[in-house]
Amino acid sequence: MDAARLKTIPLFSDLSKRQVEQLAVWTDEVDLPAGKKLLDEATFAYEFVVIESGSAAVSIEGRHVNDLGPGDFFGEIALLKTPRRTASVETSSPMRAAVITGANFRAMIREFPQIAEKVRAVMEERLRVTR
Repeated sequence: MDAARLKTIPLFSDLSKRQVEQLAVWTDEVDLPAGKKLLDEATFAYEFVVIESGSAAVSIEGRHVNDLGPGDFFGEIALLKTPRRTASVETSSPMRAAVITGANFRAMIREFPQIAEKVRAVMEERLRVTR
């Protein structure tokens, strides 16, 4: 993925040029249609997703719990806290997303503490709200 585009995503905006170039190596960019199921609750986790454009709906046990848009991310809970997904996510409009596989996500968390702090704060808030 293009490093300059990654730098425009709020989660990554504090990274140095070198850091964002490394992150670009770890990141794939995908275009997805509306209505695409991205994550299924209770399945194993393999990736972390950051929305560049478009939107997605989050549900838990079939109940809508949140809408996500540009700059939002998902997939972190199952990669950091539990081995399985805690929610389902489906695109609600065409979406462009930055996708980071589990191994690269863990490297990002380990090497970029400023991102780790942001991701963990959002994760803890999501866990607090859904309990």
